[in-house]
Amino acid sequence: MTLEARAETTSAAAAQGASPRWSGVALMVGSGLSNQVGASVAALAFPVLGPVGVVAVRQWVAAVVLLSAGRPNLRSFTAAQWRPVLGLAAVFATMNLTLYAAIDRIGLGLAVTLEFLGPLAVALASSRRRIDLACALVAAAGVVVLTRPRPSTDYLGIGLALIAAVCWGCYILLNRTVGERLPGLQGSAAAAAVSGLLYLPLGAAALWLHQPTVGALLCALAAGVLSSAVPFLADLLALRRVPARFFGIFMSVNPVFAALIGMLVLDQHLGAASWLAITVIVTANAVSVGTAANTRRKTNLPR
Repeated sequence: MTLEARAETTSAAAAQGASPRWSGVALMVGSGLSNQVGASVAALAFPVLGPVGVVAVRQWVAAVVLLSAGRPNLRSFTAAQWRPVLGLAAVFATMNLTLYAAIDRIGLGLAVTLEFLGPLAVALASSRRRIDLACALVAAAGVVVLTRPRPSTDYLGIGLALIAAVCWGCYILLNRTVGERLPGLQGSAAAAAVSGLLYLPLGAAALWLHQPTVGALLCALAAGVLSSAVPFLADLLALRRVPARFFGIFMSVNPVFAALIGMLVLDQHLGAASWLAITVIVTANAVSVGTAANTRRKTNLPR
């Protein structure tokens, strides 16, 4: 093989390796934007339906959409396949309820920033590169600045957001396992269906106690599509293209999206220190992504 042919083959292999990575990045960005826009729309319905009512409608919408897309053959699932599906369903339901309750108390930007501690913990636990560990620690420092105690601090809201953080970390790992054990979208669809069933009694009670309006129901329905169906599918597909550690660090962009969307949609403004912390988080994320790309590029070079 000539040097020119060998170089062309190497370039083609590098391009094939880069394509899944960048498609995974695009999926994660789309997931984050959709999730935070959906959360802001959901917050508009809190005064009428309450967090429980909004989450219930969101879960039902996600179940319908994902069941239609995934068409799981539930009778063929083995015990080894059902275990992560049931775990994902429980985590999914708990994460949404605690996050929405936190948003209702402490606002979108702070709640989502605290929730980010979950994927950040995944990044710290699974990283093998020193640069990733350093970037995760820098991002964690930014999170600390964003959540610094104040006289008006709502500790119950912070506690709820931290529970959501634990759930998000579990969600990343379980979603990856589900993607490995079940083909297509069957696992995600089954988890969404189980989660929707769990919310039938809670949602019915919430809607009975809080008389819904057309506007509130439309907001809850939109939240179901934007914050459940779209991210659920996008995250599953992204985790098949990138490692869990890479996913965990890259998702630091969610606090940025939450702060910006909270400002634009909910009129929730942050101070200078908070925006500085967000800048630090974004920078740490960019360094991690850039160095990971450089490492892969060097690995693919001919020797």
